[in-house]
Amino acid sequence: MNIRTMSTAAGAALLSLTGMTAMASEPESCQSVGLANVNWTGVTIKSEVMQYLLDTLGYETELTTASVPIAFQSVADGQRDIFLGLWLPTQESMIRPYLDDDEIERVTANLEGAKYTLAVPEYVWQAGVRDFADLDEYSDEFDSRIYGIEAGNDGNAAIQAMIDDGAFSLDDWQLMESSEAGMLTQVQRSVPREEWVVFLGWAPHPMNINIDMRYLTGGDDYFGPNQGGATVYTVATEGYTERCTNVGRLLDQYAYSVEEQSQAGGYVINDDMTPLEAGQALIEEQPALLSRWLDGVTMADGDGNALTAVRNDLGL
Repeated sequence: MNIRTMSTAAGAALLSLTGMTAMASEPESCQSVGLANVNWTGVTIKSEVMQYLLDTLGYETELTTASVPIAFQSVADGQRDIFLGLWLPTQESMIRPYLDDDEIERVTANLEGAKYTLAVPEYVWQAGVRDFADLDEYSDEFDSRIYGIEAGNDGNAAIQAMIDDGAFSLDDWQLMESSEAGMLTQVQRSVPREEWVVFLGWAPHPMNINIDMRYLTGGDDYFGPNQGGATVYTVATEGYTERCTNVGRLLDQYAYSVEEQSQAGGYVINDDMTPLEAGQALIEEQPALLSRWLDGVTMADGDGNALTAVRNDLGL
């Protein structure tokens, strides 16, 4: 039930009361919420803040971090209820079977205006590497290596597909799998020495603040157009939001701008905050976020205002 579609105040009030009753009578299974996560700064911040919100509302939550394929499978199987890290179009081939088989539902966009493709430091871009087609000309400078993140990640898969296809004459190049932190450490070690490095980059992320970097053009066939222009979606087990309407309403309203997520990510990378601390710091700076996310959401038992509870817990 979508309370926001009502056109009259009386109708909205009636549906609101009805919605609260429905939320209060949710199945017992809705009181426990499983969150799948992937070890990327932005997704982890969103996931841990979501866990905090649900805990404060009285739900019992569990957050598990795994690779993207395992996250999708766990949501499809119902082992986890929610995942906040579906990047489209990059992950289209990974998610499509689950959507077609009605195992996963796409809830809402939680971030728009993202990008996801290969990047290089500014000095490499200035030297002439501005497109995927430029890479192999400078294979010696790059040591024929492209730095990726964790094994099984869709970005790594796109890089490996390019190598396997011999695209851009990269057939003798090597994908260096690591982790987000490991990849960024490698890049940040290389930059002061002006060593050449090409790596998997994305926005929003504080790497865009901490590294003077440029995104390459020409990778549309592997990362999508507009330098991997992407929208990040929240997904849930099929039927979850209809069954668990209160959590479903929160999920439908839970979104960040690129600037908001980058700011929170900067707290983690630059200020050594935990992902949850970073998310809470963002809320304290922009308390209107809570009004946006928690409008019409109740406590887990259907009794009490979620917005008031979270504000009180944060001392706002």
